Amino acid sequence: MPFVQLQVISAYSLLKSTLSIEKLVVSAKERGYKALALTDHNVMYGIIDFYKACIKHNIKPIVGITLDIQGVINTQQEYPLILLAQNKTGYTNLMKLSSKKMLMEHDERLSLEEIKEYSQGLIAITPGRDSEFDLFLLNEEQESAIKVLNAQQQVFTNEQYFIGLQLQESIQKVQAKLKGLQNQLFIKTVALGDVRYLNPSDHFSNDVLKAIGSGEKVSLAEVTTTTGPYSLLEENQQVEKFVSVGLQKAIEQTNLIAETINVEIELDQHLLPRFDVPEQIDTSMYLKELCFKGLKQRKVDYTKEYQERLEYELAIIRKMGFEDYFLIVWDLMAYAHKVGIVTGAGRGSAAGSLVSYVLSITDVDPIQYNLLFERFLNEERYTMPDIDLDFPDNRREEMLEYTKNKYGQEHVAQIATFGTLAAKMALRDVARVFELSQAEATEWSNTIPKILGITLKVAYEQSKSLRELVQKNEKNTLLFDTAKKIEGLPRHVSTHAAGVVISNQPLNKYLPLQKGSGSIHLTQYPMGNVEEIGLLKMDFLGLKNLSIIDNALKLIKKQTQEDVNLLAIPMDDPQTLELFAKADTVGIFQFESSGIKNVLRKLGPTSIEDVAAVNALYRPGPMEQIDLFIKRKKGEAPIVYPHVNLESILGVTYGVMVYQEQVMQVASKMAGYTLGQADILRRAMAKKKKSLIDIERAHFIKGAIELGYEEKVATEVYRYIEQFANYGFNRSHAVAYSFIAYQMAYLKAHYPEAFFVALLNSASNNPVKLKEFALEIKKRKITILAPDINKSFYAFSLKDHSIQFGLGSIKKLRRDMILDIIRIRKEKGPFKDLIDFLRRIDSKWLKEEYIKPLIYVGTFDHLGYSRGTLAASLMGILSSLELSGNNIGLFDILKPKYTQTSDLSLEEKLELEEFYLGVYLSGHPAEQYEKVATMKQTVFIQDLQIGQHEKIIGLIKNVRRIRTKKGEIMAFVTLNDSSGDCSLTLFPIKYRQYGKLLEKGELLYVEGKVESSRDETKQLIVSSLEDIKVLAELAEIARIFIRIPTGKMDSELLQELNQIFKKHRGSIPVILFYEETKKKLALNETEWVDGTQALKLALEKIMGVENVVIQKKTIF
Repeated sequence: MPFVQLQVISAYSLLKSTLSIEKLVVSAKERGYKALALTDHNVMYGIIDFYKACIKHNIKPIVGITLDIQGVINTQQEYPLILLAQNKTGYTNLMKLSSKKMLMEHDERLSLEEIKEYSQGLIAITPGRDSEFDLFLLNEEQESAIKVLNAQQQVFTNEQYFIGLQLQESIQKVQAKLKGLQNQLFIKTVALGDVRYLNPSDHFSNDVLKAIGSGEKVSLAEVTTTTGPYSLLEENQQVEKFVSVGLQKAIEQTNLIAETINVEIELDQHLLPRFDVPEQIDTSMYLKELCFKGLKQRKVDYTKEYQERLEYELAIIRKMGFEDYFLIVWDLMAYAHKVGIVTGAGRGSAAGSLVSYVLSITDVDPIQYNLLFERFLNEERYTMPDIDLDFPDNRREEMLEYTKNKYGQEHVAQIATFGTLAAKMALRDVARVFELSQAEATEWSNTIPKILGITLKVAYEQSKSLRELVQKNEKNTLLFDTAKKIEGLPRHVSTHAAGVVISNQPLNKYLPLQKGSGSIHLTQYPMGNVEEIGLLKMDFLGLKNLSIIDNALKLIKKQTQEDVNLLAIPMDDPQTLELFAKADTVGIFQFESSGIKNVLRKLGPTSIEDVAAVNALYRPGPMEQIDLFIKRKKGEAPIVYPHVNLESILGVTYGVMVYQEQVMQVASKMAGYTLGQADILRRAMAKKKKSLIDIERAHFIKGAIELGYEEKVATEVYRYIEQFANYGFNRSHAVAYSFIAYQMAYLKAHYPEAFFVALLNSASNNPVKLKEFALEIKKRKITILAPDINKSFYAFSLKDHSIQFGLGSIKKLRRDMILDIIRIRKEKGPFKDLIDFLRRIDSKWLKEEYIKPLIYVGTFDHLGYSRGTLAASLMGILSSLELSGNNIGLFDILKPKYTQTSDLSLEEKLELEEFYLGVYLSGHPAEQYEKVATMKQTVFIQDLQIGQHEKIIGLIKNVRRIRTKKGEIMAFVTLNDSSGDCSLTLFPIKYRQYGKLLEKGELLYVEGKVESSRDETKQLIVSSLEDIKVLAELAEIARIFIRIPTGKMDSELLQELNQIFKKHRGSIPVILFYEETKKKLALNETEWVDGTQALKLALEKIMGVENVVIQKKTIF
């Protein structure tokens, strides 16, 4: 006897089931089921994947939900009701009901009256033990149970409504009660399996999953003996269980219900919304008018090439039916420009469209930069166009709001994405449920290798520490096994960073919705499902870099009254290109990493083309071509082309195939491909499908022969493009994003103060970045002014040519407090001193925890008292204010006074500034040794390169000494400079040599090899240390004179001197003075010395004290 599971919840009933969709469907097929339902709790997150999986495995999909509805008797409670879609109408109503439920506030309830409107095409089943009907029935409240039944049967017809029967302890009692009601009511029953996990042994992991969601703990006592009733049994086993309690008819009813169900979810539709155009004009003509008007506004040479390209693109857009799409995007960008929102130059292949350029959707001229429309839209391969829009991250919400208002709240939504239980998260969550401490959970987490997307299975294979921890005891083994079972399941739903969907019809006709984070709804289906349905998906991306540009432009306008038009700046500006050539790209979009800076230094870009090429090449795969590219540009290697006819295509990249578009152009020129066909070739190569590549090879060679090329040449060229096509980058994207980088570099080169203020404000809550940017600013001799209670605003600001630190970047201060301080200062004038400040601000801010940070970072430094005095006086002043109760007269009588005391030391100031601001504003002790840094060619800690031998100067913050297994002492030292911290490791041999120098607060010069530590911070394996004070003395040495007395010089002495010079090689010149001839001999640079005390003593020992003279530098 067949049976259909009509009550199944999956992992998309978040943290209530361990069933993944694919495992559920595959297992159902293996266990004999011909049809299967999915009835997740209020949501339809997994429906599309479930539907596709069922079709793939030849199982009839039954689409449903378990909906929480308002009680009939107890209206303050909610009870579940299973709803199954019978047909297309039912599916649409399911989506509307799920949307209605998920868009409600927490205290709202979905009533039967509201459900009635959407009841057509649905099957309703009371879900056994948890239903309102069953609860009253089993509690002997028959009258209430009948009322519930009558109320629900008024919404659903007799053909639609069923009483669900589950295999529970009370099943016999329920059957008896129902039998007693059959004379009074029309009752149809159906068997329900209630599936929540795959196998009975999964009961425990499912309990753990639920405990993660509820924040509870689980008992481990019955783990090995307990199994649960919610597994997916073999079909025949499920039937036997129901038959054993006399439910044959209820089993048959599952099949009868399944037979009435026929839901086909339409995928791959073309659901582009319509754009309202002015009357008397059609969409195509309106788009064409806008394009040619835009072409004139772009002020390009109005040549035949532009006209023909525009007509060509418009014809393809019209043929593919995408006019409305372009008008929608045009309208969005037009609004952004109208309200002064900075937009990106373009993203992805859309920058290859002249239509996009003349509509001001993009800012890259595709003809000038030789970009291909077919890479974006190909009439020979129908796909939806995809134009991603970049806005400043602080103005993205405005664009979302405009879109919602333009098309209507029910027609616009953001797109859902699911956070999953990744390896570390799964371990941490299970550890908490197992009542492990935070430290123990961290221990588990730290055993997982830092590899993106790593699974627990792979981690176990790679991590010895994980294996040891798992095998330590049975509890640990259980913890790990449980984490593996829940790994990868969805943990929470959130909003996709960019995705937005727009529809002509209300969206709940096509997909279910739920509340978003703001006023815009959220789709229940994730990005892939939204696209599969055929809805218009767009990406609104918030770029921090555009916010930096926007803020910099506003600061420039405020400071200079100049309106900088970034679309009009010269793209061959020498100062801008020099920044790239010097790798002076801190703060420059996509060019900040140490690796790409090394490429810039080697290459020395001289054009925007070079910048774009670096952007494209510095990625896995094409990276191996970088050295060849550099050598060819610099003339160190010959520029070779696969064929001389390809120079016009590959010349811009020195014969190296960098871009996908070059693949297409080569195929077009050599083999007669249309650019549409060439795009299909490119895709085939990118997908690495051998069958497709072989087909295209034959096509290419045949076409090349027809154009007069030899077969051997054609084969070689095809092999060449096949080699590089795998790694080719989208040229349109590379050029467009390099435009943003170039614009930022232009601002940095020409308006550095405004640029850096904008940059600092973008990182105000990121101490690491603040420190990096502050260091860059100091290098440029731009002054950063400490926070000032009378001059600072919330954000960083520009004061003439200096940068004023913002109060908003001080840790431990509340935003509303800072804004209140600024308001009081604006309304009643500057604060005279700390006492005046404390008297005038709101009493709720009169707390030590709020005021001390202001003192410690120097906001009162200009008001007459030192930080030490103000810190010592604070509690007394606060006490006086509290006693006076804000009575000014009484406060004056109490006359609080400042407690004069010594100021904080420089080290104390630096420590507090770093803690509260993330940067050092009072200078750093290492900065006074600039001569040593220059002499030794040191780098800042933040610039340490892993794998390199580096030299640094820093302050010891901490020393930790340990003994090795052999009983030898070694040390770990935290060293700090104005750019940050790093760790020093001194192994025993080095500790014996330099251990006496390791004292907290000491300044050291350090050399060693840079390695990456376990926590991914940089550490220096020390090869040598020196006291900076000693080196500072050496930095003052101009040269060393050695007098050779008459008759003293012989081969033995010369050999001894050479050995000393070799041992003490350095940067100080050596001059020999021969007493006998009165001549001086300046030794070669290879024989210069280090000037140390050890050198001096060695020379004096063999030459005599009177014959060694150290000459100091003089300042004139």
